[in-house]
Amino acid sequence: MDKDTNGVQQKRVSEPAIDDTDRKLLGALSEDSSQSYSDLGAKVHLSAPAVHERVKKMKAAGVITKNTISLDGAKIGRPLLAFIHVNYTGAKARENFAKLHEDADVEEIHSVAGDSCLLIKARCQSTNALDELLVRMREFGDVTNTRSHIVLTTLLERGPQAGLD
Repeated sequence: MDKDTNGVQQKRVSEPAIDDTDRKLLGALSEDSSQSYSDLGAKVHLSAPAVHERVKKMKAAGVITKNTISLDGAKIGRPLLAFIHVNYTGAKARENFAKLHEDADVEEIHSVAGDSCLLIKARCQSTNALDELLVRMREFGDVTNTRSHIVLTTLLERGPQAGLD
């Protein structure tokens, strides 16, 4: 008898296998992604071609999603870091907020659980620029309130870590 699954995928997609060497390699890359495969190989005790193959496989598996640089916000004219909690009503508002990816002041947009609908990380030139960003957000309509938290000092800022404790 055939089981009707209504299009639900029955087979679980397996996570890519990441071993300790991959984790060490990812850690080294996250510190400085401009290192040569030879330098990386010396750190993880592999040849440059072996490192290249591992990096290529991790990119193909989506473990490594992009190579990038890290900028100092203050040194590029955006010293004000703020986290903005947004509440809204209506289904269209979330779609409108997704358009903020085009705004240079907006670094991250997260749909969150809790007492806010969205959490937005913004890096602005000034408090006036932050105020202008809030005005642009309110133009989306259906915004019931926003709360902004301005960062005074950043103690730690980093992405996901490759190692497991």
